[in-house]
Amino acid sequence: MDRFATLQAFVRVAEAKGFAPAARHLGLSPSAVTRLVAALEEQLGSRLLQRTTRSVTLTDEGERYLPLARRILADLDEADASLQAARTAPSGRLVVAAPLAFGRVHVGPLLSSYLSRHPAVQGELRLGDRVVNLVEDGIDLAIRIGHLGDSTLRSRRLGETRRVLVAAPSYLERHGTPLSPAAIAGHRCIHFSGFNTTHEWVFEREGQRQRVGFVPSFVTNAAESAVQHAIDGGGLTLVLAYQAAEAIRRGALRILLAEHERPPSPIQIVYPTQRLLSAKVRAFIDMAVAETRWSFTELG
Repeated sequence: MDRFATLQAFVRVAEAKGFAPAARHLGLSPSAVTRLVAALEEQLGSRLLQRTTRSVTLTDEGERYLPLARRILADLDEADASLQAARTAPSGRLVVAAPLAFGRVHVGPLLSSYLSRHPAVQGELRLGDRVVNLVEDGIDLAIRIGHLGDSTLRSRRLGETRRVLVAAPSYLERHGTPLSPAAIAGHRCIHFSGFNTTHEWVFEREGQRQRVGFVPSFVTNAAESAVQHAIDGGGLTLVLAYQAAEAIRRGALRILLAEHERPPSPIQIVYPTQRLLSAKVRAFIDMAVAETRWSFTELG
């Protein structure tokens, strides 16, 4: 009996919580689905499903086996899709999500170049600093900055960026330069709340973290506003390096306490593991990996 057919039948029954709805989904008779699941249980020597007249539930063995079966089926589907994608021109709608400022400056031009190469694709770029659920929001790919906490996503690294404390030379001339994180509390602070909503910044040196609290003179959830207010002499602000890179390079902002910075954060392209890699998605990932050099660690 086809081993993959038995796995598919088991997964569908577990998800649908019944043989009849699983059978409708698979285009089989309920008796055929019952035989497939029974064959799998016999081969494993374990009962995976507990049947009653009213419901079908997973046994303890079934609970452990279900994620493994899903992974096997997903890997098989992705292997098939990979071969098909190699023979298929990218087409259809491609939705890409990215942080607001980074997306405008870096992801937008990348997507524009991609669409020029693949005219059968209709692109959509969604910009925002809120972390979205790719599957629920219908997003094919996302650019994320920082370490991933969601293990259901696959990722490819595209670069890295620092978190930098900056201020305008005019502000430092008037108020002095802080020589340690503790000295920040005596300065005017511009708080970009995209990092956290609490009024504190985190620094690190030789593996030891230091949290510094402050009373902000200005709070914003837009990094561009924080950077501009700092350029205007409004105080110190902590932002990602790419957000202030242009101002730093032209001398409008100066980096402070570089020796107390936390390790750089990765810039990654992420996509759901359970979704097949279509030609349009694979082509965008391949292009991003081959052609982007998004490194914001050297800003001199």
